[in-house]
Amino acid sequence: MGHDTANTIVSVNQSDGATTVGTTKHSKVTPEEILSGGNSIVFLETSERIQLPSLVLCAIESAAQVYPHRSVVLFMKGLNHTNAEDQENVLSHYPTLLSLDNIYIFPLIMEDIFNNTPLFNWYEKINSTLEKYWIHVSSDGCRLALIWKYGGIYMDTDIISIWPIPHMDFLAGESHQYSSNGVFGFPPQHNFTWTCMENFVKNYNGNSWGNQGPHLFTRVLKTVCDLPRFNNTEDIMCGNISFLNPQRFYPINYPSWGKFYEVWTKLPTFNESYALHLWNFMNHNRKAMLPGSNTLVEHLYQQHCPSTYATLQRNESIYT
Repeated sequence: MGHDTANTIVSVNQSDGATTVGTTKHSKVTPEEILSGGNSIVFLETSERIQLPSLVLCAIESAAQVYPHRSVVLFMKGLNHTNAEDQENVLSHYPTLLSLDNIYIFPLIMEDIFNNTPLFNWYEKINSTLEKYWIHVSSDGCRLALIWKYGGIYMDTDIISIWPIPHMDFLAGESHQYSSNGVFGFPPQHNFTWTCMENFVKNYNGNSWGNQGPHLFTRVLKTVCDLPRFNNTEDIMCGNISFLNPQRFYPINYPSWGKFYEVWTKLPTFNESYALHLWNFMNHNRKAMLPGSNTLVEHLYQQHCPSTYATLQRNESIYT
């Protein structure tokens, strides 16, 4: 990708030391330039869709607000890479994100992402048309390769951010002695992400849901330390990795995912949480946030992605 480096601005926020790579209007930038700061928030869309659901837009908007001094980057497989250098043009299709200047959207090119990692040969050999869970498996691989190369925080696109995560080397506990891979953070070239990529290839089983995802993270984490059970809401140190309490991201666990779409007599405070995972994979009936429904998810949209909420409330299009 070509780029105009004259329009790239690098700044350091004095309060938290976060390095931000910003751009002027009409500037053309590459993912490498934006991710090079080592502290971006990374999202992936490994399906071909370009009309993103409101939950994905809410996840991105909430992250951009919680991390104003970090770049928030979405990689989309369905994006036409020939026009993707012009960020203003790409973002113009997502009006709810336009007011936030730290969001970038790039095409997801797996050959580039997997290059120079243990996943490249696996990707070259695999027949994706025969894979049962290819959208998920390819996402599992891409998130590892990106965070290994550039560092930062990866988040699933059904995670609504509430507070900044005050950790750099961390994994999210989904339950006792079981790690999620839906949100995690490491500096570049961390041994954990490299080991996970090696284990991904060595123990690959595309027919087993989660084998390359949370099962993989849990397998590798257990080689770092004897993973104890969580005590109340305390986190655990496993070697140099913070293994965060399920309350940080999963105060509502996956069997109870429907509670997000229910009306609560008393709204939870989520005081122990940094972000909330809404378990979209479980949402087979495609429940959505409806303005005026008074459901928990409506209150989360109002509070954490107000632009997306207001657009839906006015019954305007979230994709143009």
